[in-house]
Amino acid sequence: MNNETIKKAQDNMDKSIKVYQKRLASIRAGVANAALLDNVQVEYYGAPTPLTQMSSITIPEPRVLLITPYDQNSLDDIEHALLASNLGLTPANDGKVIRLVIPQLTGERREEIAKEVGKYAEDAKIAVRNVRREAMDALKKEQKDGNITEDEQRNLEKQVQKVTDDSTKKIDQLADEKRKEITQG
Repeated sequence: MNNETIKKAQDNMDKSIKVYQKRLASIRAGVANAALLDNVQVEYYGAPTPLTQMSSITIPEPRVLLITPYDQNSLDDIEHALLASNLGLTPANDGKVIRLVIPQLTGERREEIAKEVGKYAEDAKIAVRNVRREAMDALKKEQKDGNITEDEQRNLEKQVQKVTDDSTKKIDQLADEKRKEITQG
């Protein structure tokens, strides 16, 4: 039996789910979450550097992120990077630390974010279906080349479909959890 194709499909689908989880973590849901800052790059001595490598990020209150730079000279650079990012948050710089206050979400904004979650979920499902298609094509080729029988091919295709269904369910579950977090925020 060709379990290598199934294993590869499972690994690739898991990677798609991890990418989706990372995207969900970066969505602002009305509560402070350090993952919001994962994609912020700061121009530091001429090189783009991830904010998370240049500072300590803590959550002193449920809707406040506190950014403490390791190098106090980089405070202004960090502030500029935050303003340039698409977070939609205004940094408050007191000369030692930067505070980011996460505003309460309006009903309209919650709906927009919930739609965004759905769009990302659909993108993740498309990635999973593409992995399934590649696995199915690989199995057809194996059968055509005489490496597996038609019965083995059908059995392996059923396994690929099961892995696909499980991955899709996981994506839906993650999307539902995030939507609930957003609407209850």
